[in-house]
Amino acid sequence: MQTADSSLTLRATTGSAALATMNAAVYKGAQKVDVEAIPVPQIGRGEVLICVETCGICHTDLKKIEHDLLPPPRVYGHETAGVIAAVGEGVTQYAPGDRVVVFHHIPCGQCFYCSKKLYAQCTVYKKVGVTAGFEPAGGGFSQYVRVMDWIVERGIEKIPEGVSFDQASFVEPVNTCVKGMHQLDPQPGDVVAILGQGPIGLIFTMLAARTGARIVATDTMEFRRGLARRFGAHEAHDPRGETFSRTVKAMTDGRGADLVIIAASAPGIVEQAVACSRPGAKILLFAQTSHKERIEVSGADICVGERTLCGSYSASVDVQKESANLVFSGALPVEELVSHRFTLTDIHLAIERALHPDPESLKIVVHPQR
Repeated sequence: MQTADSSLTLRATTGSAALATMNAAVYKGAQKVDVEAIPVPQIGRGEVLICVETCGICHTDLKKIEHDLLPPPRVYGHETAGVIAAVGEGVTQYAPGDRVVVFHHIPCGQCFYCSKKLYAQCTVYKKVGVTAGFEPAGGGFSQYVRVMDWIVERGIEKIPEGVSFDQASFVEPVNTCVKGMHQLDPQPGDVVAILGQGPIGLIFTMLAARTGARIVATDTMEFRRGLARRFGAHEAHDPRGETFSRTVKAMTDGRGADLVIIAASAPGIVEQAVACSRPGAKILLFAQTSHKERIEVSGADICVGERTLCGSYSASVDVQKESANLVFSGALPVEELVSHRFTLTDIHLAIERALHPDPESLKIVVHPQR
């Protein structure tokens, strides 16, 4: 393989010789994704090349594909775990063979928004620093990804021995949830309603259980409600019935939930969050990431009720080590959330299953090397 750096050494985990091409799931526009051979990305000074072993499917990527939110071609996928295959000149903290997870966004740390710890609003943070080629978009749905220098500096975590790549791929999504939890700051005894018990909602349930809060979870699927109870929810109900609101009222002497986390996107879910909360409650919008989504709530419910609506988006460098430790230590049993594993060749099936989950679907991961 020709490279941009003559000192680069490529070492695939399979022990194969240097490769010129690799397989990647390329978004072509009009909701179309094709698996095809593309060049292995070249790396330069300060950069590394990662052989992708596991990449989780995130609903933010699904939205971009389903609604054609960004121009093609791109290779999506950002919940990436793998092995460093090559390092560029000047990289000393990593070496070929290191097992790692990589974040695709890292802030500059110097701008106005970074000074306010609003890292997701930083111009540098908004630049994706991991790519399989084309416009950088994460690239994890491919066999190799190029990690750019500012990500190498602060956006890689080494995976300890004994931790699987599937488990490690949760570090980025756990980070986003930890960030949201820090914003809400639940206290022991608080009643926290968590709306939606998909993989993200279940991670929130695991985290909230660690605070001593009392959790009421909702999901339309009985299987997920059962998992919510298993992972720490005191109650779990179908949001379409009246039992949920009655339970919250009973647990709070009629006041309503102290905190509400909206971990799903569905018509009326924000309105339900307001309705089940008490005056003065904090309500976290976590899954409302599309500009096409609209909500309508009473101004008086917010103003007169002194409620706080807040948003939390993407990861925070401040909790990167914390989230990695939670995953690597096993404190959060995240690997139990993986319900389906697909090869890259079958990514169409993976995307279809993620978009249209059956009653026992949860986290879906892709294994590009298999």
